[in-house]
Amino acid sequence: MCNPMLNNRKTIYAQDIMIFTGRSRSYAYKILKQVKESVGKKKHNLITIQEFADFHHITVTEIEEVIFYKPQK
Repeated sequence: MCNPMLNNRKTIYAQDIMIFTGRSRSYAYKILKQVKESVGKKKHNLITIQEFADFHHITVTEIEEVIFYKPQK
């Protein structure tokens, strides 16, 4: 059973960046670190999908379509 709350989350994680970019885990953590530094967040703070999108000049919709993609049955 699928949890509908997963599609409503606002934070982005390294795994999401890996799915979106097709790159490695270490690259995803590097990007998270760059975004955190750019927006002035500390190491323990979370990054929102909006902050990630703004940093990379892409729309939130583009990211959400990839990381929340559910194949049709």
